[in-house]
Amino acid sequence: MIEHDVVIVGGGLAGCRAALEIARISPQLNLALVAKTHPIRSHSVAAQGGIAATLKNVDDQDSWQAHAFDTVKGSDYLADQDAVAILAQEAPEVVIDLEHLGVLFSRLPDGRIAQRAFGGHSHNRTCYAADKTGHAILHELVTSIQRYGVKLYDEWYVMRLIVEDNQAKGLVMYHLLDGQIEVVRAKAVMFATGGYGRVYNTTSNDYASTGDGLAMAAMAGLPLEDMEFVQFHPTGLYPAGVLISEAVRGEGAYLINSEGDRFMAHYAPGKMELAPRDITSRAITREIRAGRGIHLDGSAGGPFVYLDLRHMGRDRIMSRVPFCWEEAHRLAGVDAIQQPIPVRPTVHYSMGGIPVNTDGQVRRSADQLVDGFFSAGETACVSVHGANRLGSNSLLECVVYGRRTGAAIAQFVQNRKLPDLDQQRYLAEAQNQIQSLLDQPGEYRIAQIRQEFQDCMTQYCGVFRTQELMQQGLTELQALGQKYRRVYLDDKDKLWNTEIIEALELQSLIAVGEIIITGALHRQESRGAHSREDYPQRDDAHFLQHTLAYYSAAGVDLQYFPVNLSMFEPQERKY
Repeated sequence: MIEHDVVIVGGGLAGCRAALEIARISPQLNLALVAKTHPIRSHSVAAQGGIAATLKNVDDQDSWQAHAFDTVKGSDYLADQDAVAILAQEAPEVVIDLEHLGVLFSRLPDGRIAQRAFGGHSHNRTCYAADKTGHAILHELVTSIQRYGVKLYDEWYVMRLIVEDNQAKGLVMYHLLDGQIEVVRAKAVMFATGGYGRVYNTTSNDYASTGDGLAMAAMAGLPLEDMEFVQFHPTGLYPAGVLISEAVRGEGAYLINSEGDRFMAHYAPGKMELAPRDITSRAITREIRAGRGIHLDGSAGGPFVYLDLRHMGRDRIMSRVPFCWEEAHRLAGVDAIQQPIPVRPTVHYSMGGIPVNTDGQVRRSADQLVDGFFSAGETACVSVHGANRLGSNSLLECVVYGRRTGAAIAQFVQNRKLPDLDQQRYLAEAQNQIQSLLDQPGEYRIAQIRQEFQDCMTQYCGVFRTQELMQQGLTELQALGQKYRRVYLDDKDKLWNTEIIEALELQSLIAVGEIIITGALHRQESRGAHSREDYPQRDDAHFLQHTLAYYSAAGVDLQYFPVNLSMFEPQERKY
């Protein structure tokens, strides 16, 4: 059995920032980080646009209170305001700390960190490194934790979270290289496993974003919070689905339909292209539905609209958003200096997740915590994003709450002993699970079931939703869950068997999908990213509360608990 004081699952920004904080506070701790890819390949590296903080380098009228209000309003008043206050207050400090670590932020002529406009923000407060901000931050964090000697287990897939008697005791992990299975016990376990974009068929997320951490917490009997809130980013490159960053609109790009009309004037005249993502995604979807989308030959009635950068000029495009130009050129054959970019909404971010308090401690229920289990980043829900996240707040959440959670863990493990657990039982169960996958005669390929599942979620639980659609989707999803038991693997080997990982990931996706669609079915209102055509109004009287979803073989059980409203009264959301 492998033993560590602390084990962190996930090598992205939240996991690395927590590891750095623990190492800074208690360098003597035996600390490990487990990731199913190398940490540098975590999805955080794909974050483009920036990280919000009231540095006041460009706008001296900005304040943390304004940042907090924008975040709460953007969340359609579902964010917990105590958590948002921490996010906004600690933002400048964590960004300066990143700068001191060596993060190469873009600069103003006088050398200070540059800041630009971003959707839903009332001031120019987004700090950035061209359009490769996640890349710039993650590289420095990974270098820093290696300098502190944090033990890295990369290309290990965590199969199971071990929770006994309301205490997280460790995990079971599988080594992709040679099929080795290990049980790890630890005084504290932290999940920072990212999102679940691969639940859908078009996403900006990488292939590793399969919701494993969420599914493992759910399988261990813990609830997931607000999972019905799925963020569709308005500008996914058509047809690839990869992101054309909001930074492009922050720098002045226009959205136009088949008639050449800047249609955001009809949906959010005050903010235009820099309206929050849920509003912009719905606007694009409505334009496409109304026949004002565009085909690849330029004719009307197609599946996308244009993002037009041409008026920005070569110098601005190549200095401020070079990666977006490169992506459009490489994946769609479009030279954005001369031609508009075809875009449509793509699944981007998970507002919900593993429920935690502001120290990253995981909740078992509205008022109970799980001993020794922590979470932060996209996989967690401290609820700073509520029903809709503002751009450039996700990197901020990873860094602020990664740091806070790391500090809480460093404190928590002092004077604690390693938990007792029966290694043989967990090893045997994991080995049987893998062996039965290899031995299954089966009739379906993994890719076939995964595609059917992703198509089902996209069709029945997308930008717009109705009772009838989602009910049908849930029925189809449950049938696919039965089909999953009859998949077969072509590769029967133990060495570098990626099919085993794909089969385990598919199990995670199916569990997460069922939780998303069940929560959405029961939330009979429209709020933020959850937009129901049969309940078009927000309903604070019944649904100004968080969903807690408990998963089991019998189905998903829902409970609700109140939102923290410590600063701002809910009001109508207009832009």
